[in-house]
Amino acid sequence: MRIAFFEIEEWEKPRVRGKFGEDVYLDEKKVDEDELSKENDFEIISIFVDSRITEKVLAHFPNLKFIATRSTGFDHIDLAACKKRNISVSYVPGYGDNTVAEFTFGLILNLTRKIYHGIDQIKETGSFSFEGLRGTDLKGKTIGIIGTGRIGKEALKIAKGFGMKVIASDPYPDEKFAKEENFEYVSLEKLLSSSDIITVHCPYNEKTRHLINKENIRLIKKGAYLINTARGGIVETDALAGALEEGILAGAGLDVLEEEGETKEEMEFLRRGKFKEDELKTMLQNHMLMRMPNVLITPHNAFNSREALERILGTTLENIEGFLSGGPVNLVP
Repeated sequence: MRIAFFEIEEWEKPRVRGKFGEDVYLDEKKVDEDELSKENDFEIISIFVDSRITEKVLAHFPNLKFIATRSTGFDHIDLAACKKRNISVSYVPGYGDNTVAEFTFGLILNLTRKIYHGIDQIKETGSFSFEGLRGTDLKGKTIGIIGTGRIGKEALKIAKGFGMKVIASDPYPDEKFAKEENFEYVSLEKLLSSSDIITVHCPYNEKTRHLINKENIRLIKKGAYLINTARGGIVETDALAGALEEGILAGAGLDVLEEEGETKEEMEFLRRGKFKEDELKTMLQNHMLMRMPNVLITPHNAFNSREALERILGTTLENIEGFLSGGPVNLVP
């Protein structure tokens, strides 16, 4: 079978060739409707998160049988269209549980102790003044963890290390884990109203889209911080911007944004001329969030450690090997 890897980095190429031979097609570019590869006779392709697999993209690959995304999330792939074509899709169910959780606490500490602002102040002005840099301790504060999957569990353990009180919300509570770690599962509404820090670690799907929205964001305890290292669409941008403007939230740490891809490449997005009013509104609100001094935005970077990327590639190679041998693993549920 002919195999192609897209969005691939130089350090990955020797490992891929070592596994699948010199004939494997390697391309550093992404795949989407506006950037289709010149070659298209592949039966297996591997992509990363900036690619967008739509019906049009699938039509470009008439022989395609298997897609291996090098990510835990798979909302960049039209699964219904893949099902119609009988194309299997694999993902990486766990690679950076501690990696993303550690980054989450980097954002939390930057917000609560104003680390970024202190560094920026000295670099930009040379001033060692404490004015405006007073922070708040984590010890004794309540952290609300939305989603107690692998990453949520790691974040919970780190929070315990800081001496924080933990509450969590999950439609499928792990009561054994709750007993082991001595925390309580509560409703989302109670979590929002009781937490000093709220951190999002649930998957993005139809049920979690705008899980935090204009209706329930007003339940949030005044002065709380919101952290999102999961997916941008879990938090309604309009609601988030309003809560920050009104002072409901003291700040936000965001590694992900709603309409993230369009915001990253907005000139190309606007040039295509195919957009909806709500998409444009969200993009404008993202720019507003970028300018807010109490909002820290990073470029979807929480996964990005050397160790995590090595685990991602290793699992992806195993996924492809499994498909080739007739025993596929880590298929999207």
